[in-house]
Amino acid sequence: MKQVFKPADAAELYSVPYWSSGFFRVSDKGQIEVTPPGGIYANLQEIVDDLIASGESLPMILRFPQVLGGRVRQLSEAFRRAIEEYDYGGRYQGVFPVKVNQRRMVVETIADAGWDYATGLEAGSKAELALCLAQDLNPRALLCCNGFKDDGFIKLALWGRSLGKNVVITLEKFSELDRILKIARELKVKPAIGIRFKLHAKGSGQWEESGGDGAKFGLNSSEMLAVVERMRQENMLDSLVMLHCHIGSQITDIRRIKVGVREATQVYANLVREGVPLQYLNVGGGLAVDYDGSKTTFYTSANYTLQEYASDVVYTIGEVCKQTQVAAPTIVTESGRALTAHHAILVMPVIDVTGPTREQPLLLERREGQHAIVSELDELLESINKRNYREIYNDAVANKETVHNLFDLGYLSLYERARGESLYNQILQRVAKFVQDMDYIPDELEDLGKVLADKYICNFSLFQSLPDNWAIDTLFPIVPLSRLNEKPTREAILVDITCDSDGKVDKFIDLRDVKSTLTLHEWEGGPYYLGIFLMGAYQDVLGSAHNLFGKVNEAHIRVKTGGKYELELFVKGQKARRMIENMGYEEDMLLESMRDQAEAAVKKGRMSADLVAEFLEDYSEELLGYTYLEYED
Repeated sequence: MKQVFKPADAAELYSVPYWSSGFFRVSDKGQIEVTPPGGIYANLQEIVDDLIASGESLPMILRFPQVLGGRVRQLSEAFRRAIEEYDYGGRYQGVFPVKVNQRRMVVETIADAGWDYATGLEAGSKAELALCLAQDLNPRALLCCNGFKDDGFIKLALWGRSLGKNVVITLEKFSELDRILKIARELKVKPAIGIRFKLHAKGSGQWEESGGDGAKFGLNSSEMLAVVERMRQENMLDSLVMLHCHIGSQITDIRRIKVGVREATQVYANLVREGVPLQYLNVGGGLAVDYDGSKTTFYTSANYTLQEYASDVVYTIGEVCKQTQVAAPTIVTESGRALTAHHAILVMPVIDVTGPTREQPLLLERREGQHAIVSELDELLESINKRNYREIYNDAVANKETVHNLFDLGYLSLYERARGESLYNQILQRVAKFVQDMDYIPDELEDLGKVLADKYICNFSLFQSLPDNWAIDTLFPIVPLSRLNEKPTREAILVDITCDSDGKVDKFIDLRDVKSTLTLHEWEGGPYYLGIFLMGAYQDVLGSAHNLFGKVNEAHIRVKTGGKYELELFVKGQKARRMIENMGYEEDMLLESMRDQAEAAVKKGRMSADLVAEFLEDYSEELLGYTYLEYED
């Protein structure tokens, strides 16, 4: 009896319950739904279909502010529960580092959702500080100024203090202190200063080296004590309000977090006992996103939950404070990735499929007098079975190499080469069928699936929309938006539309390992949309202009009851003109050049005069058009 493929099978295949943190699910109709807090939901395929029907184009980012707000509340509530459970004597205040995503919708949503929790912001540059100062924050909310600073940065931060904002300037190096004190005296503003301390402890995962003794930022023990002594001499010890420590980003192992927090709290307690009236202990970022859902220490996962993170931080700080008999500080975290990743989805259409299993039938015809090496591949294909497939495979690999060598030497025709390659691919397909259900796959056949994989060509730029996948191999969940009640039968890698061989996705999430292919449905030429999930952190700000593909369209969606939704805002993607101008060209210059060339072409008889206007109109339209491929029905 043939087993029926159900939506629950699709949810398991694409690991949706494991990475979605409850914000996405597969519906009974086989479609992906977004499920913000509050028992509401909306169908992603329906949203995309409606936007396309209204004249908008893919690729497109869907943003869900309710998911973003939900993450802010989840983090703050996790710390509230931990503080209550362990009878912790202090409070918790989250801070969002805007470097993770400076988009207006993101910053304003976090500020609004975090008002009751006094959620603050962190700026690492003058530009970021300028936008942070303009936000409507709870008066208690922190505005942390991190990173290296010039006089302008310091001055702007101190003006923020004058405005009544809770601005804390973090010392990243000892030499910054003199400039802070000098400018504070000039402006007659009392500064609030934090000290970033270089912990010996380091995180885990890809950013392990960003912490520890070799960290880029922070003061060592001697430098920190020198700061304390200097502030004591200035009679400004009460301006030291925060100890700031950071052991890395995307920390996959909760044990590393606990070790780092314990060391930071010991430093905090020692400073307090030295008479420094610190108020805040900032344990930095590092709260990881479980991109693959495996709940492990793998670099794209995390072996802990949000609640376990909050509980371990609160418990560790509380225990050290009890042991050292100092008052519990206000706990501060700078979680960015964990807050923003879930709220954004890149939706892209499949526009074509290529691959070794999709050859023209013409190449399968046998010709009289073909070379013996090609005939040998014929015989291998005819004789393959369950008992000899490994031997046949190894012979076929050797014969294919011989085919290429003979062609290079001029002993094989192009037709014979093509037919030999076609026979080789057919042999590999037969071998793949024999091994697909085996518990153990021989070493030489492990890459067979990748060799035979289809290339699903998608209308997007990896370098613009998913730079972390290209640059540091971050794995993102990728799921078809529909047809999840049908069993997918094709193994694929994803190829973008840039003119770059690196423009592909060939590593995919799996609960046990990294997969080299993604299981997809047969593309039938019609709309088939893939969603790339958990890409709301860093991807917006790190995207490059490779091939002058610009930022994509984005839709801000508010989910309502009963499966309904409303479009709050639609932001058009960058036009070709903007991308070209960013490279130093001017639209008027381009149009003038085209006009001159067209007139010259008319004089030389290459273009008729009545077509010049049409050509210039088409050229102007493309300057104002979307940088991605657009197809007319």
